[in-house]
Amino acid sequence: MLYDAADDPAALSTTELREAYETQIRTVVDDVGVEAAAAESGVDEAQVAALADGAVPEMHVEDAAALLALSDDYPDSEAIVLELRDHLLMGMTTGVLDVDTIASNVTLDLSGQEVQQALEGRTSMTLEQLAAIHGYIAERNDR
Repeated sequence: MLYDAADDPAALSTTELREAYETQIRTVVDDVGVEAAAAESGVDEAQVAALADGAVPEMHVEDAAALLALSDDYPDSEAIVLELRDHLLMGMTTGVLDVDTIASNVTLDLSGQEVQQALEGRTSMTLEQLAAIHGYIAERNDR
């Protein structure tokens, strides 16, 4: 489900956490095959092939969810995205975090408003952005 790709996201760097997401997605793509994964998910085949070969920090969460949803181990892509957003927002509540605090403490060039838009799904979030935000929320909750 992306948020559970790593046992301890607070202990990982943004890159390591993003790589954990990619490994989770890559497992599904390896099982299905690049061409079938692209065709069935609607994700660009070149991006699916890039994922199969290595890192794809610019992959969007929605595309990642569409690929995960190809496995019987995961719900449909919409449920994956909604559950991910819920997980992040609950983590913000637990950690008493606001979007401005997140924006000022992650290595992304995003304002608080842009973080909020990404969390709410009003703009698309990349796996790199997800890893930075998710990692920071997890780190704050581990204090």
